[in-house]
Order: sequence, then structure tokens, then C-alpha cells
Amino acid sequence: MGLLSLAIWAPIAFGVLLLAIGRDEHARAVRWLALVGALIGFLVTLPLYGDFKLGTAAMQFVEKAAWIERFNVHYHLGVDGISFWFVPLTAFITVIVVIASWESITERVNQYMGAFLILSGLMIGVFTALDGMLFYVFFEATLIPMYLIIGIWGGPNKIYAAFKFFLYTLLGSLLMLIALIYLYNQSGGSFDIATWHQLPLSRTAQTALFFAFFAAFAVKVPMWPVHTWLPDVHVEAPTGGSAVLAAIMLKLGAYGFLRFSMPIAPDASREWAWLMIALSLIAVIYVGLVAMVQKDMKKLVAYSSVAHMGFVTLGFFIFNDLGVSGGLVQMIAHGFVSGAMFLSIGVLYDRVHSREIAAYGGVVNTMPNFTAFALLFAMANCGLPGTAGFVGEWMVILGATKANFWIGVASATALIFGAAYTLWMFKRVYLGPVANENVKGLTDIDSREFLVLAVLAIAVLAMGLYPRPFTDVMDTSVAELLKHVALSKLN
Repeated sequence: MGLLSLAIWAPIAFGVLLLAIGRDEHARAVRWLALVGALIGFLVTLPLYGDFKLGTAAMQFVEKAAWIERFNVHYHLGVDGISFWFVPLTAFITVIVVIASWESITERVNQYMGAFLILSGLMIGVFTALDGMLFYVFFEATLIPMYLIIGIWGGPNKIYAAFKFFLYTLLGSLLMLIALIYLYNQSGGSFDIATWHQLPLSRTAQTALFFAFFAAFAVKVPMWPVHTWLPDVHVEAPTGGSAVLAAIMLKLGAYGFLRFSMPIAPDASREWAWLMIALSLIAVIYVGLVAMVQKDMKKLVAYSSVAHMGFVTLGFFIFNDLGVSGGLVQMIAHGFVSGAMFLSIGVLYDRVHSREIAAYGGVVNTMPNFTAFALLFAMANCGLPGTAGFVGEWMVILGATKANFWIGVASATALIFGAAYTLWMFKRVYLGPVANENVKGLTDIDSREFLVLAVLAIAVLAMGLYPRPFTDVMDTSVAELLKHVALSKLN
């Protein structure tokens, strides 16, 4: 069993173990076992970076074994520069969420922690699968633990939100399954994704495949106008669920565009790039304006996620190295920043049990240490230079300007809107005199909460100040992908 298999199956094994043996009367032991499982899952991903070879676009750490021989389905794993960073990022966020949920979850603790560990392994499976059917199994399986997390530990309208999440994402994925079966037949009975990249497909077939994949991945990102499930789910989901959803699950769809849509249907991708750019700019500008009028902190950050992910898809479909690399960097940075934003809201919710902005005011007076962290994460959400939130957006804006000046100008407005809604929320929640008795009675963060926020703060600053380890890994794979799209089959 290689490192990638360990990264997938170690957390899943611990998750199943928790489901089998955990009881609420042993909640403390359950939490520690969950933390051990999450840490092991993270630690096995660390050697990947040391052994990753730069300067090649080939898949690395490849594992392959027959799975369903009759249909030529393989257990086939590997990572390249495009997928590499999402493996340690997923495992890292899982550790953070387990620690952050230490005290807030008091019922069915084993099931809650088990669901997150299983979800972690399944998401890593999506990023590492090199077999189309294996990818689809992992992609769909991620819905189950997240559906349960929302539906069991969510807010008052949790059942509605869980069903909406499940139905939106499942319906889009059914069209992708049809596309996978078509590619299987066209390739002579192979589910190997690399083989699909070389298929000589007609323009009509490419267009049909492009929109089949679009149906699955656009909902997952989510792109405008199929984004409406996200705010409802974020509002109802528990804090850990929101953090994982924003930090990792939204990236599954964006990753799918790079692994399937662009290399399998390059002509259709270029032909319909104008549509992708238009929808991305609407997400960046219109959804940014929608975020400004939100009264619920979680809803505001949820709409902010849609706007930030609009940057990602914009970067991908301007087809230059700055844009695609910037989109990937933005995905990683958004994992840190959005996770931190939702966990910060969770700190306040655990104390006041309200997400309404109007329920707060003057939090800095009673929680100065926490406010310092919240300010850093707010600045990162705005795209302040020196933080992770700036690097990817800056690269995408540069790439967009290189492709078309006016697209660059339109995308740059996101920095203005991002600052407007984030800083206005920060002002109303944290600054000024103490607004009410609830705020007056707040206690500052304890050592556990400090640890979680400090680790995320270090990640946000480290990536903002020195992004080179991230860009060095992805450069060669991005260049190879763009070369493949430019030299498409019909040219």
C-alpha cells in the first residue's frame, strides 16, 4: 500500500472504527481516537512533498491494481502538479476540524467524527483517482457523509438544506456518468483518464461532453446560477461541516474542469470559454454585491465563497499559465481562508448561539485575542497583500489582463467588493462599544481555540509571503495542460 492509499484509507479505517466502537459515554476517548486518525492521515501526506519531482508533468506515486476486471476498471491512483497540494490540504483541514469540534459536539460524537474522517479519505480519493469509474465512485461517495453531517448536526432547517445539497449535486453527476460511459465505449473499453485525454473526438461529441461535465462540476463549485444551494447549506451546517465544505468540497468541481473538461474536450472548452468567463464574472461581481446585503455572517461568507471560486473558473478558462496557476493557488488559499472564516464564526456561535450580525458589536472589548485573528482572516478574505488571499487573485487578474484588458478590469472589481462586505461585517461585529449583554459576557478564546486559529493564521501568512512551494509544484503540469489544449485534436 503506497502513500496515496494510506492517505485515503487510514482516515476511513479510523472513521469506521469510531462508528463501530464509539459511545457518547466514552466521548473523550472517541475525540482522542478521531484526532489520532486525522493526524495519521495528515502525517502520511507529508513525505509526498519531499519525494515529489519538479520539472515533470508525469503522474507520480502511481498505484495500479485490477478492481473490476470484467469492465477493465482499475484501482489507479497518482498525483501531478495540478492535484498534489489538495492531498495534504484535505488532511490538514480534517485535523483542524476535529480539534475545532472538540467541545461543540456533545451528541453522537463518534458518528460526527467518523463521518469527517471517512469524508476526508473519500475527498483525497477524488483528487488522486486516475480511473474514470474510481473517480466517479469517490466523487459521489463524498455526498453521503456530508449529507449526514448537515442532516443530523445542522440547524433548524437542516433536513431541507441536506436534501437540497444532495439533489443538486446528484442530478448534475448523472450526466457526468453518461459522459464517462460514452468515453469508455469510444476508447475501446478503457476507464483510464489519460487514455481519454488522447481520444480524437468530433466537435459535436466534445460539446456534448463539455456540458455533461459542466453539469456536474459547475454545481459543485458552485458557479452562478446553480449556486443557490450553497448559502442554505452553510447556514444550516455545523461549523465543521461549513469549514470542510468551503475549504475542500467546492474544490472537487473546479478540479474536475482541469482533469476532465479541458483535456478531454479542448476544442469545446475554447469554444465555450466565453460562457465560462461570463458566468465567472457574474459570480465575482453580482454575487459580491449580494454578499454586501446579508444579515447572517455565515450567509455572507458563503456568498463570498461563490465570488472567490468565480476567480478560479475565470483563471482556468482564459487559457494562460498565470490564469490557470492563479486559479489553483486561489483554490488552496481559499481552503485556508474560508475554513478560518467559518471556524471564527463558530467561535462566536458557540458562545452567543446567533449568527446574525446585529446580535454583536464591540466584540474586541471582550475578546481581544480572538479579534486579532478575526482581523487577519478578514484581511485575507479581502485579498490583502502578504496574505494567502492575495496571491491567487493577483495572478488571475494579471492573467485576465494579459488575455483581455476589460476582463482584467472587471475581475479586479472583486477586490473592492470583497473589502466592502468583509470589512463592513468586521466593523459591525467587532468594533465600537459593547452592544449588548451577550457581548459583555463573552470570554476570550481558550488554548484549544487559540491553537486552531494560530495554525490557520500561520498557513495564511506563510502562503501569502512565500507562495513559491505551491507554484513550483504546479508550473510544469499547468504548462503541459495548456499545451495539450492549444494543440487539440482537430487542429
